[in-house]
Amino acid sequence: MTNTIPQYGFSATMTALPGRGDDLERLVLSGLDEGNPAASELCLVYLVSRSASDPDVIHLIEGWTSEEDHHRLFATGAARALVAQFATVLAGDSAYGDLVPVGGKAVFA
Repeated sequence: MTNTIPQYGFSATMTALPGRGDDLERLVLSGLDEGNPAASELCLVYLVSRSASDPDVIHLIEGWTSEEDHHRLFATGAARALVAQFATVLAGDSAYGDLVPVGGKAVFA
């Protein structure tokens, strides 16, 4: 475990095709699988949440050691292959945003 503070953040709000929220959740969480970008020690925060009011909406917050590290890892073949799978479950364009982390906490077992 690292005590490094994220220097770059990224957010995404994604809407699955009707009834495909569980599929989208599994796909987003697979970003943590070995070989995928979020499994890297350079990804310090990877928080996946479901909307309380719409089960087909997924929110993702990422925290990275740097913007360069984020972009470098997402340029890999594994990342491109993972991102390509999203087209099969998304209902449309996702909303993205760059963030500057200032503090907080996330603890998962």
